[in-house]
Amino acid sequence: MHAGRDLAADLALALSVADDADAYTLPRFADRDFTVDWKTNRTEVTEIDRRAETMIIEQLVRGRPDDAAFGEEHGLAGVPDAPWRWIVDPIDGTSGFVRGIPVWATLIALTHVDDGAVLGVVSAPALGSRWWGGVGLGAHVTARGVTRQIAVSRVAELADAQVNVTHNHGWDALGLSRNLVEFQLGARRSRGVGDFWQHMLVAEGAMDVAVDAVGVAPYDLAALKPIVEAAGGTFTDRHGVATHEHDTAISTNGLLHARVLAALHT
Repeated sequence: MHAGRDLAADLALALSVADDADAYTLPRFADRDFTVDWKTNRTEVTEIDRRAETMIIEQLVRGRPDDAAFGEEHGLAGVPDAPWRWIVDPIDGTSGFVRGIPVWATLIALTHVDDGAVLGVVSAPALGSRWWGGVGLGAHVTARGVTRQIAVSRVAELADAQVNVTHNHGWDALGLSRNLVEFQLGARRSRGVGDFWQHMLVAEGAMDVAVDAVGVAPYDLAALKPIVEAAGGTFTDRHGVATHEHDTAISTNGLLHARVLAALHT
């Protein structure tokens, strides 16, 4: 329970909704049967995004009629001033989805006006993986039919760390690209898988650090933060503020977090 709320029941609802979303999105990804439009922020969107969000929001509002729900494509539904709000990204990684790259997922989060994001589900059917977790719920992954509890790594030295950095023009505009490159060079190995997956790899203990692109939005992050935290990790913006509502996101195993923030501010 959390603030009088049965989060286990909310998780069951979110997982059921994710099942239906996967059943809709995965066959269409495989068939490549969709058209692509461009939003004003120069990112892709398909009718699959829009329809999936409608399905997800309708089920959440029906299941929790006293809550609000917000989606990337269609905005606010339900009770606008409700303290509990579901935040949905129907397809995080649409640019990959439209190119046939399997790194995309449906993100479903539950947030509270005072406590932020408390529950998250990240379902990536083309990768065959789903992650979920939250306050009092632990953190788990299901992959290839096996479900297990997950936890962040115990790597304490950058020289031993596996890190993931998503570069974009936003880091250039902040004058921090050189800092990121130097940080990567100090690690044992650097990758760049991007989007939700980098943070879920941190939650699993496969990666030790993930630095996201500048310009992320709440619907990109709300489902990720509670999973990373439930796995024992730390999730903040680039200034160290623990939030899903700012335009940068860094997740780590906790042991390396201060070092990452220091690297960005030297």
